[in-house]
Amino acid sequence: MASRPQLFLIGPGFIGGEILDLLLIEEKYDITTMVRRKEAAAAFERLGVKVILATLDDNDIIVKQSSESDIIIHTATADHRPSVESVVQGIEERAKVGKSTIFIHTSGTSLLTDNAAGAYASDKIFYDDKPEDIDALPDSAPHRLIDLVIVKAKERLGTKAKLAIMIPPLIYGVSSRDKRLSIQLPTIARYSIKHGYAGQIGKGLAIWSQVHVMDLARAYCILLHWLEGNKSNEIYKNPYFFCENGHELSWGECAAEIGRVLQKAGVVDSAESKTIPPKNYDDIFGSEFTEAVVGANSRSRANRLRKLGWEAREKGTLESLREDELPLILQETGPFSGYSKAVAS
Repeated sequence: MASRPQLFLIGPGFIGGEILDLLLIEEKYDITTMVRRKEAAAAFERLGVKVILATLDDNDIIVKQSSESDIIIHTATADHRPSVESVVQGIEERAKVGKSTIFIHTSGTSLLTDNAAGAYASDKIFYDDKPEDIDALPDSAPHRLIDLVIVKAKERLGTKAKLAIMIPPLIYGVSSRDKRLSIQLPTIARYSIKHGYAGQIGKGLAIWSQVHVMDLARAYCILLHWLEGNKSNEIYKNPYFFCENGHELSWGECAAEIGRVLQKAGVVDSAESKTIPPKNYDDIFGSEFTEAVVGANSRSRANRLRKLGWEAREKGTLESLREDELPLILQETGPFSGYSKAVAS
């Protein structure tokens, strides 16, 4: 009887936790994951997951586990280059002894953003079956230097490894097991509660594509199965996969829904959204990143995943905000002073 593929999941959090549930519980993969704290390890071990205590900066550990894994999925962050380089090193060690590897890395469509700062809606749309447009992006684009580590590794390895980059847009929804939230809209909602109005950048006209975290997790599984079973040249030529639900929204439309819910909850006096002054950007994503993360245009089309049979099933962004995310945010206590983690490289 053939042994099950060894899968190394880096980042069993908001996205990775949903992937883990699908691949472990429903599909019975043999999974190893990596956590920083012993108390977090116990919960995964109870599920039957092997756990390594390490951080993204533990190069030797990541190289070793990658070299022992048939499949690697990195969902911890789009902006930690050393961990991606460690994964690639492990994959190259496997290639030297004739072992193939599947690696799916997580980027993000901040990669595609412009300088709109909420002032206009762009008509520029990126398609994942047109990789030349993605390759033409400048190295200074968010996430791009990390993605290039994989692009260059793909060129070196050729058919010795199957490397893919998942590029999700604005992610929304609540994770099923840990009740975690995403980043962009919850941060705007927390800002709005703190300052007493629904906030937006500039006129709120810029547009982003959207996807629910559960739809995104299913996309990883569909992509994984395609990589496992396919030997066509397409696998080795184009690493990019967008994942969007087909329903774009402007930041102003999202802010308006936040305003309606917060007014109904008695948290703000008016549902009307207002422009956030730059002096308050530290209460969102900081002066360097706020306009790019919640004020730019980023429009993408997941043509490749749809050809593989993927489709969005979950509720839309505004319904999810209204029914799932904002009720949880309204229960939060304690001070809020912006999103403190890295949001772009």
